Amino acid sequence: MSQIERVAIVGGSHGNELTGVHLVKKFQQYPNLINKSSFETLALLGNLKAIEEGKRYIDKDLNRCFTNQSLQNPQLSSYEDTRAKAIQQILQPQNQPFVDVIVDLHSTTANMGLSLIFCDMHPFLLRLGAYLSSINPMIKVFINQQSREGGFLRSLCELGFVIEVGAVPQNILNAELFQKTEQLIYAVLDYFEGYNQGKIPQTNSELTLYKYIKTIDYPRSDAYGGLRLCGEIQAMIHPQLQFKDYEPLNPGDPMFMTFEGKDIFYEGESTVYPIFINEAAYYEKGIAMYLTQKYQEVV
Repeated sequence: MSQIERVAIVGGSHGNELTGVHLVKKFQQYPNLINKSSFETLALLGNLKAIEEGKRYIDKDLNRCFTNQSLQNPQLSSYEDTRAKAIQQILQPQNQPFVDVIVDLHSTTANMGLSLIFCDMHPFLLRLGAYLSSINPMIKVFINQQSREGGFLRSLCELGFVIEVGAVPQNILNAELFQKTEQLIYAVLDYFEGYNQGKIPQTNSELTLYKYIKTIDYPRSDAYGGLRLCGEIQAMIHPQLQFKDYEPLNPGDPMFMTFEGKDIFYEGESTVYPIFINEAAYYEKGIAMYLTQKYQEVV
């Protein structure tokens, strides 16, 4: 792989995720914090209007607007569609190559700790994940190959990935997680610098991965209170599962609890590892959690 020449750090793709917003503002104010000798680093705010209004988005989720079809469609004129096109132009100025790396900063109300989210099993990213998790065991690596087609910002370049941090309520800053995210970013940039300078040893390392299986919705009913309201939620995340991201969910374990207090159990045939459990922003998307498979990979 050729050298890394340009890196973009993007925060505030969702305007109410303040960790990324304020880290990018800090990097814009103090660019020396992210400047490296062997590559250029750009700090960019994503959804400017949503950040100003303290909302996740204005018209639609910006982090679903980066499909080729959407970016090339002049008929799409929502605020987020327009902003996505502007971000693409910033990441690839006229007569210049696209940035080599996108580091997309997000926070979640789920108890995800420090998570790296990759679109695929790119060898460079896997080695990066192995290095980062070796220096900080809190770091987890999630592979979501479905997201390559989902219009996510990170899908715009081969080495795009997400740093997802939680649990952090929307529109709230958590100082401890803010600092841990900041240190993780510096470690990422140091790794890129070391790679460019030929200082990264090519040793085989074992990496724990969590690979996407599917999403699970909340139990729903077609009828509620005599009115037909399709999709009314019938149950909540079970107390024994709440905040248990990356922990095993075995067949027969409680998964949901109805409003009457009845347990609903996981009926799968094998142990899975849920993440994004009870993410606030995913209620509108019909997602109660992601199910993942855990395995080891030598990279």
